[in-house]
Amino acid sequence: MKWFDQLFERSARKVAHSTSRRGTLARLGKYLVVGAIALPVLPFDRVNRDAHALAPGGGKKKAPDESQCEYWRYCALDGFLCSCCGGTTSSCPPGTEMSKVAWIGTCRNPVDGKDYLISYNDCCGKNACGRCLCNFNLGDRPAYRMGLHNDINWCMANTSNMFHCTTSVIIGLAEQHS
Repeated sequence: MKWFDQLFERSARKVAHSTSRRGTLARLGKYLVVGAIALPVLPFDRVNRDAHALAPGGGKKKAPDESQCEYWRYCALDGFLCSCCGGTTSSCPPGTEMSKVAWIGTCRNPVDGKDYLISYNDCCGKNACGRCLCNFNLGDRPAYRMGLHNDINWCMANTSNMFHCTTSVIIGLAEQHS
């Protein structure tokens, strides 16, 4: 077995003399990147199993709950749901006012299969509600595209810039481009 150890030692020393650590790491990194690109992207199921759950005993689908983050109109919402804070999906709670500026999202209604334009308006004038925080970033863009970014204090144009909660007002049907 001594000959095997000597053979391995000679081979290891020869490799150590002819290569550098940086070169080896660079080559290893290149192989990892090429290998990752060469691997196929495996499909995965994005279907929310809970959305298709049946009600116990009745066999019917659950009614949409506007106080849950999974409600279809909240697909691009980032904030506390006004429906949990004394308001509704489209109106602010008493003592607050709707923001003068908003961000727009397009959400698909699973009941009719149509896409709707949704205006997300913050309600301003009170401390943050603190209940039912939802943060979905579907279609969100970097902060330099203000109208497409949902992580901004949209109360900045109001007299009070204190954020309380967020509404989701349906503006209309989204146009289908072919």
